[in-house]
Formats: sequence, structure tokens, C-alpha cells
Amino acid sequence: MKLRAIGLAAAVVAAETISVFGQQGVFRSGTRIVPLYATVVNAQRRLVAALTKTDFEILDNEKPQEIQLFENEVQPITVVVMLDTSASMMGNMELLKHASEQFVLRLLPKDKGMVGSFNDKIQFLPKAFTANRDELVKSLDLLDYGNPTRLFDAIHESIAHLKSAEGRRVVLVFTDGDDTDSSIGANPVLDEARNDEVMIYAVGFHSDYFNGSRQVHTRPDSSLKRFADDTGGGYFELDKSSDLAPTFTRVASELHSQYVLGFTPAVLDGKIHRVLVRVKRPGLTVRARKSYLASAEGNGK
Repeated sequence: MKLRAIGLAAAVVAAETISVFGQQGVFRSGTRIVPLYATVVNAQRRLVAALTKTDFEILDNEKPQEIQLFENEVQPITVVVMLDTSASMMGNMELLKHASEQFVLRLLPKDKGMVGSFNDKIQFLPKAFTANRDELVKSLDLLDYGNPTRLFDAIHESIAHLKSAEGRRVVLVFTDGDDTDSSIGANPVLDEARNDEVMIYAVGFHSDYFNGSRQVHTRPDSSLKRFADDTGGGYFELDKSSDLAPTFTRVASELHSQYVLGFTPAVLDGKIHRVLVRVKRPGLTVRARKSYLASAEGNGK
């Protein structure tokens, strides 16, 4: 099994005084709190719980920051599960549906979701986010098929759907190939995700299929790793279809096992800042988003 998990984290908080959930951070008494979701694993890649605030440190453009918010409780998510249903996936579609169902069934009562597909078209079901897992599972059987692969357009439209959602927002995207027909490029999509603080999880799959004239081997788009790494999501690259269900289950576990940390930026200069979350204990690895937009302007203000 070839499976690499890279990146992880995002945005939500707890408030000590009057606060408002913002889509670009939390504003408390006129001060912006930058929230970060962090996943910690040990050398065996098992999730690590029971760490405390003093086990972490945050660097903003390489400068240490005071951790002003810390939570170790499950936070609700709003998620778009976006699946590649182009021709190359036809032989593995039932396994992909089963894997997606395993993720949906592990959503918690306060989580909300929507499923979608992309090929030459982009589809979202149901039309609004729902906490009804049965409705989401049924929607998986209604997804359309086609060619080619509008990967970047699909992520772009998923981010747009999440724009009005509160708290932690996630796109979980699956594909087995390169983008072939999008009207938007990879860099604008990453900028949108970063600016709206949307976490991208990506599952990339190596598939083999017959296109009518020859056998074709596909590889997942190389941009997926960068999307996940920079937004604090996770990237998983798979060779075997049997690894699909365990990987989607792993994503659900990670999303419900994250620490929430927050700090107040020293300056809001409207620029992209590099941010680094570290764990002080030896033998542990932390994954969190790598950047944020240092701006007081945001949809949630």
C-alpha cells in the first residue's frame, strides 16, 4: 500500500469574551484571532490525544506567537465530498462510492455535508448542506458520469458553496488524473482556499483502464498535494482500490481528532504570512496549515 498523508489543519475557535465566528478567523473585541487546526501523530502514524497548550508553539513569519486559544474537543465541520466520475474511474466506481459512504456515515450530528461529482459537468447533491447522513448516502447513487476532468473548477465551485458556512469548512476531493478542462487554474484555486480559510483534503489514485484503443495508466494531479499542504488538509496517494475505504475512514477520524490553536497577529498588513505549528515532545509530528492572509477584512467581520 502506498499511502502518504501530508498536511492538516484549519479554522475554528472558542471564545473567552464576546466573539463572532468569522470565515477568515475569529474577531474578539475588535481583535482578530487566527485559528489553526492541528493533527498530531506518533511514529506509527497513530493520532495522539491529551496534549496540552504548553506542548505546542506557533511561529508567524518565523516569529514566536503567544497561544491565546486552545481547545481539544471535537469541532463540527461543513464538508463537500467531491468525486471524480470521469471515464477512467468506471471500473472502480462502486468501491469509490463505498469509500465515500464510509466517510459520510462517520459524520457527527452537528456536521453538515454535501456530495458532488465532476467530469465535463459539475454536480452537487443535495442542493443545500445537510446533517442527514441517509440523504447524503442516497445522493451518492445519483451522481452523474462523463468526460473530461474539470478538477480545478470542481474545487473552485466547492469553495463557493462553503462561503456562507460557519466554522470549519472542508473540501474532500478525489481524483485519479490531471485536470484536463477547467476554466480556472491551480494558483487561483489555492488563493481562494487560503483567503476563505477552506481546508482541502485530497485523495489521489493511480488507475488503469482501457480507453477503447489502448490501456491507460493515470496519475493524480500534482497540484493536489500543494493544495492540501498549504491549507492544512491531508493528501493521500493510493495505488490499490482496496485502500479507498480505509483512507476515507482515516480522513473522518482526523477531522474529528484535531486540536484548535489561535493567536493574534502582530500586524494585519494584507499579506500572506507563513505560519508554523510545532510540537515540543520528541517523536511526534504535527500537521497544520502553512499560511494565512493577515487581513482584518473578511466575510465574517
